[in-house]
Formats: sequence, structure tokens, C-alpha cells
Amino acid sequence: MNGGWLLLPFLLVRFGLPPLLDQEALRRAAHFAPRQGGERAAYAVYQGANAGIFLGLFFLRIRWSPTWLLWTGVACYLLGLGLCAAALVSFSHPDGDGLNTRGLYRFSRNPIYLDYFLCFVGMAALTQSPALLGLTAVFQCCAHWIILAEERWCAQRFGARYAAYCRRVRRYL
Repeated sequence: MNGGWLLLPFLLVRFGLPPLLDQEALRRAAHFAPRQGGERAAYAVYQGANAGIFLGLFFLRIRWSPTWLLWTGVACYLLGLGLCAAALVSFSHPDGDGLNTRGLYRFSRNPIYLDYFLCFVGMAALTQSPALLGLTAVFQCCAHWIILAEERWCAQRFGARYAAYCRRVRRYL
């Protein structure tokens, strides 16, 4: 089976779920914080890696041979999709000021990025593609710079409340 099929559930969760939960959620999710210095280059590489992952899947096949790699891929992919859905539910229902601190945001300030990473690792394992795994690593490294820009933006927007949240909740896990 073509690896491109793995994108359908991912994209349905990522772009289909938020507007069902809240009309503003998709717009808010598409907002990228202002970037400075090296963050601009990281953003370009991030988008390039994302495009490479998406396009690359159409040139790969899912390998259904029953190996540990298949089961690891299935587990990562499904866990990533499920956690992404849960994170998007929380994201779609922020508090009155727009700050997300409920649901998976109680455990990670950036659960959606982690969920993408799990999905992409699962896709790489299911297609047994070292190149896709490499693009996933590049994607995640660059996501860190985007996260730093988002956290700076959140600190400016939410002030002391966000600082207190950062003291309680880790950036990743």
C-alpha cells in the first residue's frame, strides 16, 4: 500500500477536528509566532522537512511484513494520532484569555509537536524509510526553534500567568 495513505488520517485529525470543535481553533493553530534571527531559517527548514515528509510518503510503500518495526510503526502512528486528537481537543478550548493549560497541556507545553513526531516516526517505521526518519529528525530539531518563538510570544501575551505555567509544566515531557 502506498505510504501516502498514512497522511489521510493525520490530516483529518490535524485539520478536520479543530474547526468541528471551535471555529477559531484552526486559525489559531495556523498562527506562527514572530520569528527572530536563526528562527527564520529554522522555520524554512521545518517547512521544507514537512513538505519532504508529506511528498516522500507518496513514493514509499507500507511494509506489512510482521516484524518489530511494523508493530513499532503501528504503535507510534496510532499513539501519535490519538494524542494529537486529544491535544487538539484541549487546544480548541482555551481559557478566556486564549491560554491552553488543560488536557495534555497539563503535562507538556507543546503536546502537538510531540504528537507529530510520534506520527512521523510511525510513518518512517511503517515504510521502513531511513530517509523519512532523517527528515523527521530535522523536522523535530527545527520545531524546537519554532517552539522557542512561540514561548516568547506567549510570555509577551500572557505575562505572569504564562511564566507560572512554565514553572509548573515542562516544555516537552
